[in-house]
Amino acid sequence: MKTGIIGLPQVGKTSLFRILTKAHVSASTNPRDAHVGVAKVPDDRLDRLAAQYNPKKLTHASVEYVDLGAIGQDALKESGYLGHLRQVDAIAHVVRAFEDDSIPHAGPIDPLRDIKNVEFDLMISDLGQIEKRLERVEKDLKKMRSADLEKEFELLKRAKTHLETERPLRELEMTPEDKKRFRGFMFLSEKPILYVLNISESTELGKDLEAAITKYGLAQIIGDGGGAGVPARAGSATHGSNTSATAICGKVEAELAEMPDADAAEFLSSYGLTESGLTRLIRTTYALLGLISFFTIGEDECRAWTIPAHTRAQQAAGAIHSDLEKHFIRAETILWDHLLEAGSEANARAKGILRLEGKDYIVQDGDVLHIRHSG
Repeated sequence: MKTGIIGLPQVGKTSLFRILTKAHVSASTNPRDAHVGVAKVPDDRLDRLAAQYNPKKLTHASVEYVDLGAIGQDALKESGYLGHLRQVDAIAHVVRAFEDDSIPHAGPIDPLRDIKNVEFDLMISDLGQIEKRLERVEKDLKKMRSADLEKEFELLKRAKTHLETERPLRELEMTPEDKKRFRGFMFLSEKPILYVLNISESTELGKDLEAAITKYGLAQIIGDGGGAGVPARAGSATHGSNTSATAICGKVEAELAEMPDADAAEFLSSYGLTESGLTRLIRTTYALLGLISFFTIGEDECRAWTIPAHTRAQQAAGAIHSDLEKHFIRAETILWDHLLEAGSEANARAKGILRLEGKDYIVQDGDVLHIRHSG
């Protein structure tokens, strides 16, 4: 699952990518090149389980980020740029909300304006694609009527009308069949999007991060938060229509990235923060992609496994190894905090809180699983 990082020029997009993934991006590379990196998903639940089991290895879940060049109508006309952007599963749009006279910016700082302009460019790209496809389908229907083609034609017309009202396709009501029909088009404005406000450094950064979404008018885009499985946290919010927002201070995050953990915690505390903006950003990205984590624990390894929300136990076993899915019998299951309270799996089993679940059990975020199999 990939998240593409986009933004207008000079918003801190590539710097954010470097800090997130610790990837080196040479200044001499083509600005239109796409750079791929992986960020570890911070998870206090897994860390606490590992502290109890003291495993030889600790493996967190991860999110893949793709740094794309500055976006705009010209970039969206380039096949290479467009191809990279179509391939991502979600978009992180970095938006400038910081003041810095040394970094040029066209006009006053206005995150909401920038968001709407970029969204408009994405919708124009989709509209052009839809109009071309409609012409093709209309010609094909004149040659031979087909139920599939007629359904596609009607869906495309509905999508065209929707876009013409300047609303992204992620807000278009679609059935699962509609979504399946649209999948091959990889429309840009249909992708889940995370707005990342890059704000100025201040002495009350914690409060500023918490207030940023409302201050800059993003609440009207994403609703009032909640939904999509993202815990309510300072400086981030999520709407049910596959839209999220969070705030960071890129300058502070760059300093944090160079510090040992103990110094970083003290540095954050001086700003009234308990966690970095990047931690929130990664976690929000993970939830926006519709992903959850379950854990396997033991002396050799404590590990987080990534699966889509609403995954059945048998398919979750396949995330570990295909043989476990094929030969699945049962899953021993317990929530991570219940296991911590019990002290061990043996104690949990004795207390009757370690459950046996079948293949159709829907795995919950934070479940600890032990897969029984016949392989």
